Amino acid sequence: MSLSAYQILYKKREGEALTKEEIKWFVDGFTEGSVADYQMAAFLMAVCTKGMNVDETASLTDAMLYSGDVLEFEEASVVDKHSTGGVGDKTSFILAPLAAACGITVPMIAGRGLGHTGGTVDKAESIKGFNTEIDLKEFENLLRTKKLAMIGQTPEIAPADKKIYALRDVTATIESVPLITGSIMSKKLAEGARGIVMDIKVGNGAFMKNIEEARVLAQSLMNTAERFDRNMMCFLTNMNQPLGDTIGNSLEIIECIEVLKGKGPKDLADLSLALAGAMVHIGGKAKTLEEGIEQVTTVMNNGEGLKKFREMLENQGGLGDVIDDYSLLPMAALTTEVPAPQDGYVESMDTTSIGLHCVDLGGGRHVATDKIDFGVGFTIHKKVGDQVKKGESLLTIHHNEDQKSIVERLITEFSQKDYKFSNEQTKSDPLIYEQDIRWSK
Repeated sequence: MSLSAYQILYKKREGEALTKEEIKWFVDGFTEGSVADYQMAAFLMAVCTKGMNVDETASLTDAMLYSGDVLEFEEASVVDKHSTGGVGDKTSFILAPLAAACGITVPMIAGRGLGHTGGTVDKAESIKGFNTEIDLKEFENLLRTKKLAMIGQTPEIAPADKKIYALRDVTATIESVPLITGSIMSKKLAEGARGIVMDIKVGNGAFMKNIEEARVLAQSLMNTAERFDRNMMCFLTNMNQPLGDTIGNSLEIIECIEVLKGKGPKDLADLSLALAGAMVHIGGKAKTLEEGIEQVTTVMNNGEGLKKFREMLENQGGLGDVIDDYSLLPMAALTTEVPAPQDGYVESMDTTSIGLHCVDLGGGRHVATDKIDFGVGFTIHKKVGDQVKKGESLLTIHHNEDQKSIVERLITEFSQKDYKFSNEQTKSDPLIYEQDIRWSK
């Protein structure tokens, strides 16, 4: 049977289920170049609006996974973590060295920013010399000898996802359970992870806006993990406000180093320890999650996690001295405070809007070809439930001289739209809403 992009697009537009052959033909064609960008963009929008059933999602994951090379590890202790993305979400730089210091091998293939969310690779590249583009052979060698490597997507690993990922960022097709499942699982399976810890963000700064949507995604991911005989633990976590106190690439790297030094914001530290503890647990190095958290807390407190972070940087050409001297990171030239417009308490924060403001400053991308300004961003002083006095700083904007007009607009938007205030204290949501585990058979 001959296939065509038009027929497949028409079928999905009408809400019909695609066959495994149709999905593979379309994904392979896009990877090889016979299916055009505009046709894949139409496919993504059709999937986003019409959805995919379980079999279609499985076929999409398979097509993306086997579009490139697949690493194989036999040890259960090869475990990675993935987040669906949020504002100020920087836990990878903390949990990966902590888990590795506890004997877990961490094959971390990270992504760039998507929409309002920051990208792990973008943050990593703010460190001078740190190479996220090492080839697959070197990646595998680092994992087998050093237990930890962090790279962006290589031409060998799920190349279909790399091309599709870039299109999703600029076509408003990010919030789709089948597309998220295919993207995450194709990379995690291709890198050889035997266990996966998922951090599914929930709230106004996440792609999953409520618990129900997040549960649907968690189920889709765990079904896929089970089909490939992988252990998985899913956490549903709060993204109704930024995680930690900083937004922006260099600023977030500094904050992660502070946590590894036993300092830093409590919410970021607590979530990083929980996720790292889960990696140690499902990787077979701890009998319970609680025991896993105890182990990673120990290596944070004794400095072994920070040592592993430095080692990871230097193994990949990065400047390890940034750990001791933050001035070695790119930093914006100026800072401007955003004053509170009234007395009261912070009732809510528009987290997505705050993330997009960082993109406007140059900390993220409007289009795939935009270059990142690693030094810009925000330091947040007030979050949900905090008391404020009129004129007190809500946050600091880190910017450059030529961005003053943007900064003036942001001051207005932060104080009048993005922060909401009340006369009575609002209780913030829990950091972790739910967690679930699925063991392989």
